Amino acid sequence: MTSQVSSPAEQADGTDETVMGAQRKPVGAKDVRRLDRVIIRFAGDSGDGMQLTGDRFTSETASFGNDLSTLPNFPAEIRAPAGTLPGVSSFQLHFADHDILTPGDAPNVLVAMNPAALKANIDDLPRGAEIIVNTDEFTKRAMQKVGYDTSPLEDGSLDGYHLHPVPLTTLTVEALKEFDLTRKEAERSKNMFALGLLSWMYHRPTEGTEKFLRAKFAKKPDIAAANIAAYRAGWNFGETTEDFAFSYEVAPAVTAFPPGVYRNISGNLALAYGLITASHQADLPLFLGSYPITPASDILHELSRHKNFGVRTFQAEDEIAGIGAALGAAFGGSLAVTTTSGPGVALKSETIGLAVSLELPLLVVDIQRGGPSTGLPTKTEQADLLQAMYGRNGEAPVPVVAPRTPADCFDAALEAARIALTYRTPVFLLSDGYLANGSEPWRIPEPGELPDLAVQFTQAPNHTLDDGTEVFWPYKRDPHTLARPWAVPGTPGLEHRIGGIEKQDGTGNISYDPANHDFMVRTRQAKIDGIDVPDVVVDDPDGARTLVLGWGSTYGPITAAVRRLRSAGEAIAQAHLRHLNPFPHNLGAVLNGYDKVVIPEMNLGQLASLVRAEYLVDATSYNQVNGMPFKAEQLATVLKEAIDG
Repeated sequence: MTSQVSSPAEQADGTDETVMGAQRKPVGAKDVRRLDRVIIRFAGDSGDGMQLTGDRFTSETASFGNDLSTLPNFPAEIRAPAGTLPGVSSFQLHFADHDILTPGDAPNVLVAMNPAALKANIDDLPRGAEIIVNTDEFTKRAMQKVGYDTSPLEDGSLDGYHLHPVPLTTLTVEALKEFDLTRKEAERSKNMFALGLLSWMYHRPTEGTEKFLRAKFAKKPDIAAANIAAYRAGWNFGETTEDFAFSYEVAPAVTAFPPGVYRNISGNLALAYGLITASHQADLPLFLGSYPITPASDILHELSRHKNFGVRTFQAEDEIAGIGAALGAAFGGSLAVTTTSGPGVALKSETIGLAVSLELPLLVVDIQRGGPSTGLPTKTEQADLLQAMYGRNGEAPVPVVAPRTPADCFDAALEAARIALTYRTPVFLLSDGYLANGSEPWRIPEPGELPDLAVQFTQAPNHTLDDGTEVFWPYKRDPHTLARPWAVPGTPGLEHRIGGIEKQDGTGNISYDPANHDFMVRTRQAKIDGIDVPDVVVDDPDGARTLVLGWGSTYGPITAAVRRLRSAGEAIAQAHLRHLNPFPHNLGAVLNGYDKVVIPEMNLGQLASLVRAEYLVDATSYNQVNGMPFKAEQLATVLKEAIDG
């Protein structure tokens, strides 16, 4: 199910000959400078292959043993006009010889494939950063298209940076002249030339990328050979040109990882693997009913590859059909999942309410994106929390679980499955675009570390009437969890009524009785309130008076900001929520233990509103809804003001 690489510890002590051999490729007489971390951003048109370039650099960096965090940034349009600002696609990678938490605030290196890429990203670069530009694309027309009256490569506006003008297109075409390719076909490999150059600059392994290219273009060996030639040409250019006086070395992050087998993983891939693992641990077939939607579609794509693990995927005609099929699969005894994003959640709301009424396990995976409506399909946001909490008619409580990092999506999927199966309820799993597309190293767990999610289906009548008759009551509850029995259709003698109309307690018959409805509403709420979730853990080594509380993908930026403040001598406490409904039982006591509580969110204060309402705590909300994750320095400034205020 996973491809494995050696652990960072193994790579560091030289037992991985391939990796270490690649690290020691000759770099001529040029000096090698050692760095503890680097932030690189590749940027170009959406057709320039920037995501592939970033993915390959990331994979080689992971195999080398660095800690890393990535931020892919896609255009919202499927194919924006070439050379325009809306069409710029970028991929940012932060890698280091120590534990890191975010893709980085500002790139040290920008690779700009055209004027639009330069203009869209230049404001993010600190002075002194290195800029590698493809000079072939800086034509008068291309520059005018994005508002450059004069060439930024010649007018002095880039004097504060280390500028490396490289004719990437020309060099790529020249390197591929021996191949039977048109100029346009050859130009498509310029991203591989750029990747080779950056791989030389930072001593990245090369074997993995060459193997990848051979596999990707196995049916077109000439194209594979051309891309490999362009990749090697980029490496050789870096080694021989006088424009690059130094190469750089970032050592493996030996101390950042516990011993184990690691691989690089994105949030959506980790979530898909978590779902497969949950079905295995529960000994249930996995069923996904889904309609493609950005940024959740990768989960459907990945799960569709794993029929050998008992996974069934159904790409429905719309969102409503997708969740309807999933709920039917839950009734039939599967671990049922539906994946979507915010607009899809709105369409699924009636069926989620039906799942609440039927009290069946169903995982609703919401990969949040910018809204409302279609909004910003390729940008990130945390604005579906209140929709997950309350976006149904009537009193329809649903547990909510949120992962905090890409790798944590694996564990969050297991936890959501545990709750759904144990308590017979739909469960929301709230990820977002930042986690879904971002990646980091993930330690592959040992089988003995995985939870036991085994389920016992009801096989016989469970109630005796006054006359001694044994019958099946579909709403006779477990006294501890308040979960109702799960009876698979076709089990003799366990036939029972389903549907959305209110059920009579115990028998499950249709009931319009006011007292029964009141009882059932309160019982369903009590079931959710009684879910066993771990206490929230507070990180407070210095007895701080200010607490920063977060949830979901804000974990990385918040933790990085807290580290900065503590290294400057400030006392600040941190807590992060995985369970948003119900809240951990100790959360109220934790909040009341601090003078100030700050809640950063990528929305307009949804968790802050819930906390204020539930605990009467005057929490300070800090919000951002620009489609991008917080920056650590930004949060550090806000938290310092809270401490001093």
